[in-house]
Amino acid sequence: MALFETALQKTLLNEGGYANDPDDPGGETYKGVARNIFSKWDGWQIVDSLKQQSGFPSSLDKNGDLQNKIRDFYKANFWDRVQGDEINDEHVASSIFDFAVNTGVSTSAILAQHVVNANPDGVIGLNTIKAINAMDPEFFLAAFTVAKVVRYVGIVNKRPASRKYFYGWISRAVNS
Repeated sequence: MALFETALQKTLLNEGGYANDPDDPGGETYKGVARNIFSKWDGWQIVDSLKQQSGFPSSLDKNGDLQNKIRDFYKANFWDRVQGDEINDEHVASSIFDFAVNTGVSTSAILAQHVVNANPDGVIGLNTIKAINAMDPEFFLAAFTVAKVVRYVGIVNKRPASRKYFYGWISRAVNS
């Protein structure tokens, strides 16, 4: 069985720390939690309070309560929704989880379902889990990586301003 903590640490490295890039449709972001998408996340209260103190944004990483909120957020909103605990291979689970964090649970689920020839309904259920666990992990990861790259190309074609993120996305696709 795959381990959430292992997958989370890899994803947090990909997500980085605090950013407020005007070209990012997600707006202000901390460790991948985008304020424009997850405005009700209770960690924003802590972020906002720490903005008023010296040492921001490095102070964010030192706040234990905020780090627990990040962990809980990713567990509930992404890991549990992609059924990470039910996937046998650590690398496969980490890859599906990381892509879900970057593009959404439904998108990651649909791409994984296409790879394993399951019904692409955007929800990883029992049949999808069985198909993922039955497939050779190396083959799954190779095919899933190709599908992720195609998805990123599509994003850049639709929204040219995202081109500046493309190399990072490709690196992420290949390495997660």
